Amino acid sequence: MRATILTSPGTIELQTVPDPQLTADSDAVVRVVASCICGSDLWPYRGLDGDQSEPRRIGHEFVGVVEQVGSAVGSVQPGDFVIAPFLYSDNTCALCERGVHTSCVNGGGYEGCQCELVRVPQADGTLVRVPGGEPDEALVPHLLTLSDVFPTGHHAAVSAGVRSGSTVAVVGDGAVGLSAILAAKRLGASTVVAMSRHAERQEIARAFGADAIVETRGKEGAAEVREITGGIGADAVLECVGTGDSLKQAFMSTRPGGMVGYVGLPHDAAFDPRGNFYRNIGLAGGVAPVRRYLDELLPDVLDSVIEPGRVFDLMLDLDEVADGYRAMDERRATKVLLTP
Repeated sequence: MRATILTSPGTIELQTVPDPQLTADSDAVVRVVASCICGSDLWPYRGLDGDQSEPRRIGHEFVGVVEQVGSAVGSVQPGDFVIAPFLYSDNTCALCERGVHTSCVNGGGYEGCQCELVRVPQADGTLVRVPGGEPDEALVPHLLTLSDVFPTGHHAAVSAGVRSGSTVAVVGDGAVGLSAILAAKRLGASTVVAMSRHAERQEIARAFGADAIVETRGKEGAAEVREITGGIGADAVLECVGTGDSLKQAFMSTRPGGMVGYVGLPHDAAFDPRGNFYRNIGLAGGVAPVRRYLDELLPDVLDSVIEPGRVFDLMLDLDEVADGYRAMDERRATKVLLTP
């Protein structure tokens, strides 16, 4: 099969690799219908993710059709269209039962999903079947967001305690930040402020329910957020970037007693907690436990209550995956969808 390989920082190649095989009774092999490029894929692409001396498979978001199942798999069968959370889990261990599927004692990550076939361990606990078989092509992008990006934005909102009537600010206008806007509105936020400097992304933010746009940063940006949110700052701030500057911006924009939900993969994000201590600002979040949220979110996508797939603004064939990485790295695309 064809699979995307990061051969060195800045260099993406599509190579032929062996087809995956069932190696355990709990495995499934899934034919990829659509995958995509994540903002977190850009960290290794830019050479900012540890040792990259060896070529590696890349990608962790996909939906597809089950091709094979092991003898112990009972929840899906060949022909089922499935959503695959970006980490696999058994959905039964003590940590899964507590909603932290990303720390499943039998869980882990895939070898790479920007390809044609993926072996999914712990298939019963991981894969979520979409009723009705392979969906209409127009629905696929929305379903694909459920493998990572929309539940990640939702996790930021849940971690920050967003509820009906909350005032919310979102730091970051990438696909996760835009998803966080949609998630906050879905949870009942009365006011959502999007911090964005890019006209195309502002348009998506407004479509997802943003009530105001703030283009400034630092103290000036925080002052604008306070002005919009009754002079005190946002009840909940959703940090969707992962840098030290973005985390600092999030804290500055939060009201005393408020909460920051962070889902941006941290890079150089150290901070001094004393200022937050005196303002009673909380911090929660981390890697999104996608499987925890899918049973709640999938019906809203199937019923077109939400359309999170609008974050995809560039659709490419898998053969063009290197072009997709360049487009995202140069901020010419918000999120790239790939079809084999």
